[in-house]
Amino acid sequence: MAAIRALRPAYWLRSKAGIRFPPPTSTPTKKTARAATTIDPEVSRPWRLARRGLALLLLAVPWLSPATGYGQSSELIAAQQSFARLYAEGRYADALPAAERALKLSENEFGPDHLVIATSLNGLGVLRRARGEYAAAGRLYERALKIREKALGRDHPGVATVLGNLALVHDSQGRYAEAEGLYKRALAIRENALGPGHADVATTLNNLAELYRYQGRYAEAEGLHMRALKIREIALGPDHPRVATSLNNLGLLYRSLGRSAEVEPLYKRALAIREKALGPDHPSVAASLNTLGELYRLQARHGAAEPLLKRALAIGEKALGPEHPRVATSLHHLGVLYRDLGRAAEAEALFERSLAIRRKARGPVHRRVATVLNSLAVLYRTQGKHADAEELFKRALAMVDQSVGPQHANFARTLTDLGGLYQDQGRFAEAEALYNRALGIIAAALGTKHPQYAKATFSLAGLYRAERRHGEAEPLFKRAIAIRERNFGPDHPVVAKSLSGYAALLHATGRDGEARKLEARARAIRQRREDGKKTKK
Repeated sequence: MAAIRALRPAYWLRSKAGIRFPPPTSTPTKKTARAATTIDPEVSRPWRLARRGLALLLLAVPWLSPATGYGQSSELIAAQQSFARLYAEGRYADALPAAERALKLSENEFGPDHLVIATSLNGLGVLRRARGEYAAAGRLYERALKIREKALGRDHPGVATVLGNLALVHDSQGRYAEAEGLYKRALAIRENALGPGHADVATTLNNLAELYRYQGRYAEAEGLHMRALKIREIALGPDHPRVATSLNNLGLLYRSLGRSAEVEPLYKRALAIREKALGPDHPSVAASLNTLGELYRLQARHGAAEPLLKRALAIGEKALGPEHPRVATSLHHLGVLYRDLGRAAEAEALFERSLAIRRKARGPVHRRVATVLNSLAVLYRTQGKHADAEELFKRALAMVDQSVGPQHANFARTLTDLGGLYQDQGRFAEAEALYNRALGIIAAALGTKHPQYAKATFSLAGLYRAERRHGEAEPLFKRAIAIRERNFGPDHPVVAKSLSGYAALLHATGRDGEARKLEARARAIRQRREDGKKTKK
């Protein structure tokens, strides 16, 4: 019930605004269309769409749906509310029968093409996507889309809502071009029906910007995020929780670009807004603590990161229960921190607990389960447990393959990590094959200017250097450095790492003068980072 109470502020805001949904035969004029919107899920990586699990619930709650007011039976309402409660608690397996029952009752009471059916389909689609059942979720959303288009017209905001949810499915599957097309259609509908300054327009801008960020299209993402932020500040006020969402996502973008000085103020402002608007123990506050803690971890400010991540975990356990998927996210973040600190036993325990929660909530084959498997495999690799690491990397690969396919960027990421393990073991031919395969996938999915492409390129360059294939290694080092400088700027630690790798090659080929220049530059980058950390302490 704590999770249900946590949702009330958003519901009260809409209730106090006097929102009423028009009957299905009404013409979607601007006046009536403004009253017909529902809340779309907000997307905020690095947890890749999971962090907004509670916001997704709003799509399934009957009193927030365009289909309310049609005389549903008490049995149907009870089924919908049971689903909502179980979903909020993260009990996805238990929620599934309730959601399916709600759909069956809706069909029995209203027939196959009523708006109430679209609502039930949408809610069941939310659950299927949360469980990683993307194909099933897509079919449910497509059916809901047809019903709403027929009942409301192709340009109604209720149609835009389903388009956005279907786009999230395609995004999760790595079908980025299809997701982009759906987001753009939803955006056009909302801008035309609601006006360019409406808060729901900002939602679609936010989701499209997050898609672009993941693809490495940073300039486009920044423009959309800035526009969404401006809309929300004007439409909702500068201290609204959705403003915090925009600030948080803009911070994620700047973190990807290595613009660290700009990130921390955004995260801190987002945290302050959420604490003031929602209270210090709200799950959204935990989300902000996680992002700020993760930033400090990446900056090696471990002493600052740990209390934030521990507080986020405590909030999640209290507000949502110890087995909620968002608690699994906090466990994973804290586990990565402890892995970095060499606290292997604590890290392993946290990863194992996160795995158990995600398996129970999302099923044994889900890409979020694969994410934790990959993190645990990296831990085992650092410990020299090569056989255990290889087994987990392969399980993660099989899981990503089964859930989103072998052409997804997440598949390529694990291929690169497994290649690193093989390189450690001197299995150079196998490592080379994995690196090259990963490069092909990344090029097709994200393009050749993406940071993930640079990582695989740098890994392959290091392999060629180890094999004394210097002529093949040098252009790869140069390419990796160029990509990273373009994406992160010339003073990012990952650029320093790339420069050091290239310098080692130059030493090996007798070009010591060139090597020393690169090493000096790498040292200067690291020193500036260290000086910055001391200033912040």
